[in-house]
Amino acid sequence: MLFNIIRNDWRNLRADRSLWIIGALLAVLIGYGVHNGGAWVRFQQDTLTQAAEEEAGRLTLIKTSIESANAGRANPPSWRDPRNPFAVGNTQAAHYVSMPPAPLAALAVGQSDLLPYYFKLSLKSRDTLLGNDEIENPVHLLSGRFDLAFVIIYLFPLLVLALSYNLISSEKEDGTLAMTLSQPVRLGTLAWGKAGFRALFILALSTLISLAGTLASGVNLSAAGASPRFLLWVAVVAAYGAFWFAAAVAVNALGRSSATNAIALAGLWLGFVLLIPALLNVTVKALHPVPSRVELIQAMRVASDDITRQRSQLMAKYLEDHPEFAAATDDSMAQYAIRTAAILDELDRRVQPVLATFDEQLTLQQAMVDRYRFLSPAILVQSALYDLAGTNLYRYRHFLHLTEQFHAAWRTHFEPLIARNVRLTPAHINSLPRFHFQEEPFQAVFTRTTAALAGLGLSALLAAALSAWWLRRYPVAA
Repeated sequence: MLFNIIRNDWRNLRADRSLWIIGALLAVLIGYGVHNGGAWVRFQQDTLTQAAEEEAGRLTLIKTSIESANAGRANPPSWRDPRNPFAVGNTQAAHYVSMPPAPLAALAVGQSDLLPYYFKLSLKSRDTLLGNDEIENPVHLLSGRFDLAFVIIYLFPLLVLALSYNLISSEKEDGTLAMTLSQPVRLGTLAWGKAGFRALFILALSTLISLAGTLASGVNLSAAGASPRFLLWVAVVAAYGAFWFAAAVAVNALGRSSATNAIALAGLWLGFVLLIPALLNVTVKALHPVPSRVELIQAMRVASDDITRQRSQLMAKYLEDHPEFAAATDDSMAQYAIRTAAILDELDRRVQPVLATFDEQLTLQQAMVDRYRFLSPAILVQSALYDLAGTNLYRYRHFLHLTEQFHAAWRTHFEPLIARNVRLTPAHINSLPRFHFQEEPFQAVFTRTTAALAGLGLSALLAAALSAWWLRRYPVAA
């Protein structure tokens, strides 16, 4: 009987062509979303390639300048001398640290257009990293980019509801429901048979189109971790679709007209997709506000003024903490380098409380979102998809942690050279530390994603349970 229900539903959908219209619309939306996401990823990759080429050219020029200075063909001032370790480490050989796009980044831009994905790192203090911003259209940043994740979170439910708002009501309004139920078939079997067929069709179509668009945009699913991430992506989309189909069956089970069903489902979409996420966002920012950039600049300004007045004391204290630099104070350039290092260390210490408050508030915001994301399936899907695409706050904070570690290693590499007043050679340039981005362990991503999947599954089961309860009380004859 279930097969007969599916076959009859297929004939009806094919006759009124609604399935084909919705399928074509879904294909266009997914294709355009993947295209936009792929364009953003290519922009990032081109930017990182240009940065690497610019740095390689600088390093080649430094080595050439060292050879020219050693041969007597050039006599640069000490602050521009390529053999001076402070000049090289602080400006000339500044190193780009970067976070390359994740394998599925083309599917969800997420926060990658807001958060920096590369820094130009030198001996300067940590706060200089915060000033490395791209000039971007603020309207684009406010509204976000149209990508596959946007299609799934906002538009996919509307297409599901357009196919399912009249699963039972249309039969009742056409006068065929009572005749159908006079056969050996239950109302629940009829409703879930029609909903299941449409869900499988939409899920299969969206998966195939997403896969084709993903491959066409240059995503390499054979890359490390790409295939399991894509499978989890499909599972999240399937669970999201299951929730909305279950919600549609529940609304149909109330026995109202098709128009009333459409209005009720539109209200559910408005609440779960727009209102609850917006209210949570406002609440999070109100309870855990992040310090403003003005506060950071003010703290730096006050610290710089104090440090200028206390330069002599800071120099003495720094030499006391770093006795290896004492022998280098006779050289004027070395003395300048040591004084600068002392000032930067003190500036880092003074600004650290503001940066720590920023990190703490950001952590509290994310923790609150993670705690209350189960209130809305849309929030669960967004967090999961951004996590799988590697365009969320978690991956950025992992990158920032690696950057801070490398910044310390960069300073540690140059400090002994400055202390001994070493004259750099091309071999020193070839042996400079290089940054290599290491992905966050997949287990962490898997844990967060499966938690979101569990929330979506429970939401779908709750909607299905309500459907079963109301279907038993459905007024067939009314």
